[in-house]
Amino acid sequence: MATQIPPTGARPAAGLPVPELPAEEVRRWRAAGHGMPELLALAARLGPVAAVRPDNALPTVVVTGPEAVQHVLGRRPDCYVKRSHRGRILLGDGVLSASGDAWKAQRRLLQGQFTGAGMRRWEQRIADAARDCATRWAGHADAGRAVDLREEMRRFALDTIWRSLTGHPLDDRTAAELAALDTVVAALPVLPANAEDARSAVAGELTRIDAVVHRAIGAARSAPPGPHGPGLLHVLLAAAEDRPEYTDRLVRDEFVTLMVAGHETTATTLTWLYLLLDGAPGARERALAAGPTGSPGRRAALQALVSETLRLYPSAWLLPRHAVEDDLLAGHRIEAGTDVLVCPYLVHRDPALWPEPEVFDPRRFTVPGRRPSDQGAYLPFGIGARACLGLQFALRETVALLELLLPAFAVELTGPAPEPFFGMVVRPATPVPARLVRQG
Repeated sequence: MATQIPPTGARPAAGLPVPELPAEEVRRWRAAGHGMPELLALAARLGPVAAVRPDNALPTVVVTGPEAVQHVLGRRPDCYVKRSHRGRILLGDGVLSASGDAWKAQRRLLQGQFTGAGMRRWEQRIADAARDCATRWAGHADAGRAVDLREEMRRFALDTIWRSLTGHPLDDRTAAELAALDTVVAALPVLPANAEDARSAVAGELTRIDAVVHRAIGAARSAPPGPHGPGLLHVLLAAAEDRPEYTDRLVRDEFVTLMVAGHETTATTLTWLYLLLDGAPGARERALAAGPTGSPGRRAALQALVSETLRLYPSAWLLPRHAVEDDLLAGHRIEAGTDVLVCPYLVHRDPALWPEPEVFDPRRFTVPGRRPSDQGAYLPFGIGARACLGLQFALRETVALLELLLPAFAVELTGPAPEPFFGMVVRPATPVPARLVRQG
């Protein structure tokens, strides 16, 4: 029988208790050594709103139904709020981890940089980074060098956001130093819960990251912008001139936040895309046959490749929220103090929404009627007020790179496909060795 959530405040007058995964199933999950995705999937079998107690006394509510997703993220963001971000030791008070009025002000400042005319400022930087990556791939292919696909995509995405931040291309020294970013991001899920202990565990990496950031800030203050004009860092420094809240520390936090958010998800998406193409070679041919280079048909087909990759491996696979007041969610009582997990990874793999959900089929996004119409059924970057700020930036850079690489190179994997690792993003758990072969 479903277990009612223990009271933590005034109970709503109506609504059903949230069905809860039996403790015996949780024990079996632990004994089998499975990870959090498997536990959430077990809970999701109970319905679009379900409860589970993995490690704490109070249950956590798992949300996987489109209507409930829309309610939590889109309609009632003031009820279901973000609490302290687990990446705060790295991101500080940047826009990803900020909340309340501070978040609103930071979001307003950056929003215009990633929509409409703001996005046009970064087009040339994205194109330059894509061309440099294509040139690098040509050198690898001609020399017969094996590459780590994951590292290649990381270098491209990091170069793109670095150019957009500073106005200059990423040099080899800085790229090597910024490997510390990936080390900290990968370590976040297993760091100690105590913030001081967590910082101590990655103190060396944080010091290296700060050194890079402070060097970039100093250069932006003392040297003219690059050939394509001021970058995002200059926007932050300009804000500091008339907004006292933009201290050097907040400028550092926003810089690091934009670097992490601006390269981790893009690099991971592109890596998964090539892994998925390896198992569905017809998808590459169909995309190239959709129209000549630069045509709307080709671009739409490339976008569909990206969209389907994001369906299977969404940038934000898990969106934690905390209920600050009582609410009714899909007819169920949610009490103040309840932790809520919206899980796009499971929403995107629900067979009731996506027929053959484990199959990589980009035609879901090009053929009318092949994808669900529910607004909460597809949310790789989240939805609502706290949806990913850089959505358009990420989509533009992935398509820009594919426009150059997909027709010019075949990617042949030379090792087994890696398992997914569920951290801040769902990334390949191991390197992805591959050989590049020129086409045409």
